[in-house]
Amino acid sequence: MNSFGTLFRVSVYGESHGPRVGALLDGVPAGIPLQEGDFTEDINRRRSGALGTTARKESDRPHLLSGVYNGFTCGTPLCISFENHDQRPRDYHFGKGGKGLPFRPGTADFTGSVKYKGFQDPRGGGHFSGRLTLPLVAAGVVAKKILTLTSPQLQIRAFLTRLGGFSVLRPGPMGTVLTGQELPQAVQKMLRQAIKKGDSLGGVITCQVTGVLAGWGNPFFDSVESCLSHVVFAIPGIKGIAFGLGFEESDVTGYHNPHMGGIAGGITNGEPLTFRVAVKPTATVGGKGRHDACFALRVPIVIEAVTAVVLADLSLQP
Repeated sequence: MNSFGTLFRVSVYGESHGPRVGALLDGVPAGIPLQEGDFTEDINRRRSGALGTTARKESDRPHLLSGVYNGFTCGTPLCISFENHDQRPRDYHFGKGGKGLPFRPGTADFTGSVKYKGFQDPRGGGHFSGRLTLPLVAAGVVAKKILTLTSPQLQIRAFLTRLGGFSVLRPGPMGTVLTGQELPQAVQKMLRQAIKKGDSLGGVITCQVTGVLAGWGNPFFDSVESCLSHVVFAIPGIKGIAFGLGFEESDVTGYHNPHMGGIAGGITNGEPLTFRVAVKPTATVGGKGRHDACFALRVPIVIEAVTAVVLADLSLQP
C-alpha cells in the first residue's frame, strides 16, 4: 500500500511523468502555522542541478490543497501537491506486455509490469521513481513542525559520509550537506569519470537525532528500529540500514560495545539515535532519460524527512 503511520499517517501519490505528485497527511494536529514558504529550505536541499544529479528541472512549488485555513492547519487531511512540468515521456515507452523499449535492468520496470499486469505508467519509473521522494520531503516538513510541539529540543541531521567507496565526511557541524562541487577533488574526479562513462555511484548516509525523549516506541513489531527501517526502505534505491555500530557489533565483545544507537528493547533510551543507510548506484546506467549519476547526493534530506515522520507518529502515541 502507499500509506505509513498510526496516528500521523502519510500517503504518497502520483507518477514521475504524470501531471503531479504529492502527499496526503492525516492526523496533523490543528493550529500549526503552515505556508508554502515553510517547505523551501528542505525542498532546495533535494533539488537537482549539482554535479552528479539529474538535468531534470522542476519548480517543486508546493500547493496546499486542503487541511490549511488562514495559515494554520485545521486538523483535517492535509494535501500537498507538486506539478510536473519538465517531462520527456518519449524516453520511456515499454508498451503493454513489454512491447517497445526493453525493460531497464535493475529497475522496477519488469516487476511493476508483472504486479500491475502491464497497465502501470512506465515513464521515468512511474510511481516507483525517485520523484516520489519530493512528497516525502514535504511530509517531513510537517512532521518536524509536529515534533517542535511534542519535543522542541529534538534535532535531526543526515549527511553523506561515503561516496563510491570513499569517505567524504569533513570536519564541521553535523548536517552539512555536500553537493557534487563540494566533494573532495579525488571523489569529484571519480564522479566525473562515472558521468562520462554513463555509469553511477552509490553512497552511505549517516543520520543522527539528538534530544530524543526516552520511552518512544514498542517492543517487537513496532520497535523504533522496525518503524524506521520500514519507512527508510520506502525510499527508492535504499539497500541497507544499520543502527549504532550495526554489523560491526558482531566483531567486538559486550564489554566493548556500549553503542546501542539510542534504542534499547525497541524503545528510545534518551541518548542520541544514530543509524547509517546504504544507497545503491542508480540502476539506469547508460539508458535513455535523465538520471542522477549519484542519487545519494540528494538523499540526506529525504532520510531526515522520513525519520521525522516516524518520530512524529511515535511522539503522538501514548
